[in-house]
Amino acid sequence: MTSSNPLVLHGRHFGRTVFALCNYPALLAAGILQLEELQGSPIEDYLADVQREHRVFTNLIDSYPGLLDRLVKGEEEDILHMGELLGKGAAGAQGNNTKTLKSAVLEWLVPRGQAVIPPLSRNIKSDPRFNHEVTGALLCPAGLDWSNTETKQSLKSSETAVYGDQWPMFLYAGFKHVFTSPSSVDREPKAMQSGNAYLHGMKCVTQGSLAYVAMQIRFSLSLSSVFLRTDTVMDSKNFYHSILNLLEDPEESEEVTDLMMWWMRRVFPNSSSLQRTISKNSALSKIQEKCAALQEQATADAN
Repeated sequence: MTSSNPLVLHGRHFGRTVFALCNYPALLAAGILQLEELQGSPIEDYLADVQREHRVFTNLIDSYPGLLDRLVKGEEEDILHMGELLGKGAAGAQGNNTKTLKSAVLEWLVPRGQAVIPPLSRNIKSDPRFNHEVTGALLCPAGLDWSNTETKQSLKSSETAVYGDQWPMFLYAGFKHVFTSPSSVDREPKAMQSGNAYLHGMKCVTQGSLAYVAMQIRFSLSLSSVFLRTDTVMDSKNFYHSILNLLEDPEESEEVTDLMMWWMRRVFPNSSSLQRTISKNSALSKIQEKCAALQEQATADAN
């Protein structure tokens, strides 16, 4: 079955963690040409969109052993077919997450046992989300005061008032819904639980995964019923790219590192990269200090 093809499976994870809005056949075809054109030329000399495309392509071939060899030796139709398989996986994962998050988001909005008044549909987006206090406040662009009557009226009049480069004031702990399992949002997952992260060996949060989930949550809160890259209502493509631009900006590296660690502690709390710094007064530190002193003395005696 095509759905179990290794490239399809890899596309599912790659779309979630590295780059979601990608035309994979075009990426592979352009990537092969770029490898030849960029030989000896600094990537920094090229436009930002070319640099990103090259980074995505490089990440893709590095993450899938043997892919580069298959691309180099393959005919044009083979390259396009591999791209279609990767794209099918990415689109399938995105569709599944969009479907499940639609109802999950509403469950996170209100404490368990309480009702959303007026009610919001969990399966059909027939109600304008800016016309509801709960979702409207979360979709309201940062910098605007949702409690202000004029702000509400402006946003309620049309969702086209919110463009992709205007970031909403929402923040959820539901990141785990996508990468571990929907049930792990409310409780700790079992040791051998086969969530998406476990199945793909994912042990850390990535910049692409942060942008992906932010885009998914924003879409779940919106009125749009079908996710389209060309959607002019919520402008998801521009929103996704604007987040990646910030996360990849060298000038923001210090703040981004803090943000990534914040999410790491919540999504992968048992990750080895989050092990606490050993206290100077701990037993282990004292043993290591003593061993270092003995080693230093032995080296001095030998000289």
